[in-house]
Amino acid sequence: MMLLPSLRFVVSCGCRNAGRGFNQSQRTHLRQWVPKRGQTTSTITAEAGAVHAASVTSVTVPNAATNRIVGKWLVGCSGLVLGAVVLGGVTRLTESGLSMVDWHLVKEMKPPQSQAEWEAEFSKYQQFPEFKIMNHDMTLTEFKFIFYMEWGHRMWGRLVGLAYILPTAYFWRKGYFTRSMKGRVLGLCGFVFFQGLLGWYMVKSGLEEKPESHDIPRVSQYRLASHLGSALLLYCASLWTGLTLMCSPDQLIETRRLAQLRRFAKGTGGLVFLTALSGAFVAGLDAGLVYNSFPKMGERWIPDDLLAFSPSIKNVFENPTTVQFDHRILAVSSLAAITGLYFYSRRVHLPRRAKIAISCLTAMAYTQVALGISTLLLYVPTPLAATHQSGSVALLSLAIWVLAELRKVAK
Repeated sequence: MMLLPSLRFVVSCGCRNAGRGFNQSQRTHLRQWVPKRGQTTSTITAEAGAVHAASVTSVTVPNAATNRIVGKWLVGCSGLVLGAVVLGGVTRLTESGLSMVDWHLVKEMKPPQSQAEWEAEFSKYQQFPEFKIMNHDMTLTEFKFIFYMEWGHRMWGRLVGLAYILPTAYFWRKGYFTRSMKGRVLGLCGFVFFQGLLGWYMVKSGLEEKPESHDIPRVSQYRLASHLGSALLLYCASLWTGLTLMCSPDQLIETRRLAQLRRFAKGTGGLVFLTALSGAFVAGLDAGLVYNSFPKMGERWIPDDLLAFSPSIKNVFENPTTVQFDHRILAVSSLAAITGLYFYSRRVHLPRRAKIAISCLTAMAYTQVALGISTLLLYVPTPLAATHQSGSVALLSLAIWVLAELRKVAK
């Protein structure tokens, strides 16, 4: 009987002692584990934060802010291209384009400095058809004027190239371009280089001896149209891309009328581009100096020598009468299309900015037609002709603005 109480006492004492040992051991381990756990948790949190920050950075570049920067850059580049087009038109009107008979990418950036250098450059010019046939009595002072006109045009072209290439390298390194935008800017830079080569290819056509021709020396109208057309394509692509990056589109309510208006605007823009391009053939053939009357050409609506060349298709590109006639038809068609676009747009619910763009396009179309008629009636004075050529690019710019405002937003 005494054995059972004794065993009970021993067991209870052992359990209490074991409990004390376990509690002390547990507290010791807890004191060591809690700081390590806090340190590990903070380390993991910091690493996770760094990964999150890196992922956010990679996601947010490019973003809306960088897109606006790239857009402003491309719009600025398009402005430089516009300046090159205008300067090229003035160079053509002043008959200065054949004054520089060599082409060097770097060497020609420095114009002649001394009297001996000027005389050497003038001597080179005297060996080519334009001097022999047209300017055989030209003085050195007069030569300096046409030389500086062409030199300025070429230097502006090099400025355009730098304005595209250097920022492209910078923005590429900063990660401002998406994959699709990388392809676009590479295409634009390549097009600038191609444009320079095409310009020299055009000039060479005016330096060639043509014993079988009795016409005054001039560049090929085909090469002139190609040079202008490529410049206009570069301008349109840069301006369109820049505007779409800079200006957030309005959420237009998609309706059948809006879809028709969008197609109408695209067709009108294409017609404006074609009209501007036809102006290169007018300039290349001096077609503005024939039939200086409007609306009739001389005494007739359709002149007798409209199809004087054989085969007939040759008249479209080489007959000055036909070239002027085609330019008139295209200009009147563009004016009619823009007027129709304006009235049709009044039947569609559009944001205020889109309405302003269409109104500006319409006003510019009537201004451009008035400039063209005045240039023709006054026998192509250089200031007015240069204004008319600039007006064609302004009209094209407004057509692109309209298309940018009406563009369909991807969902």
